[in-house]
Amino acid sequence: MVERPFKTLNTEVFSTRPGYTGGNVQERPEDAEKDACLTLKELEITIVRYIVDNYNQRIDARMGEQTRFQRWESGLLSVPDHLSERELDICLMKQSRRMVQKGGHLQLENLIYKGEYLGGYEGETVIIRYDPRDITGILVYRLENTKEVFLTRAFAVDLESESLSLTDAKASAKRVRDAGKNLSNRTVLREVEDRSNFSQKKTKKQRQKEEQERVKPSLPSPVLKQERELEDESILSSSFSDDDLVEVIDYEQLQEDFDF
Repeated sequence: MVERPFKTLNTEVFSTRPGYTGGNVQERPEDAEKDACLTLKELEITIVRYIVDNYNQRIDARMGEQTRFQRWESGLLSVPDHLSERELDICLMKQSRRMVQKGGHLQLENLIYKGEYLGGYEGETVIIRYDPRDITGILVYRLENTKEVFLTRAFAVDLESESLSLTDAKASAKRVRDAGKNLSNRTVLREVEDRSNFSQKKTKKQRQKEEQERVKPSLPSPVLKQERELEDESILSSSFSDDDLVEVIDYEQLQEDFDF
């Protein structure tokens, strides 16, 4: 029951997109990586639109003359209540608790948020709701007795007009830390943008090489760098004689040869 929809998605959706690698090695196009340009967000939109507008509107022979949607609708015991889009958005959001920091700021996944009126709740724990597909804006609630009371919307500072998913925020924050850079809203977003740009234009080998360069710690000062170079030369000269043989290994070539 599961394998059939997978095949349908492969043949009718994924195979029509640039960068499709085929069902097996023999079908893999030579320029698949060169043409790959589909982001996870675009992939989600593509799949949802296909299911809603195409797959569920087809007549399935096993269902008589009904479409899949009509079949589902006919099996309902009663007509379900229709929520407004705004109410549905809130129901589908993730929920967490955060303490209001000095100046009315909140923190979520290394991002700093600022919301109107939050300054008056400094030190209090509030409930936040957010959409994992875009965490640049969150809803803030206060628990009064057993009821959640809406306080305000809070926005990621400097990212009010941007879009950033929870997954991208986590991955980018890690890369920023690994690179020894200061972690801030702007550096996280810049990392996402840079990653998106070079991932869409480079081959796999080029992406691997640039990724290794991106996670290297910040370069030391010129004086410290020169001192380290002199120290390295001293160590090498004292450790090896002219008769010693040093083998230089091409790491990228090893990756290709042994596929790791």
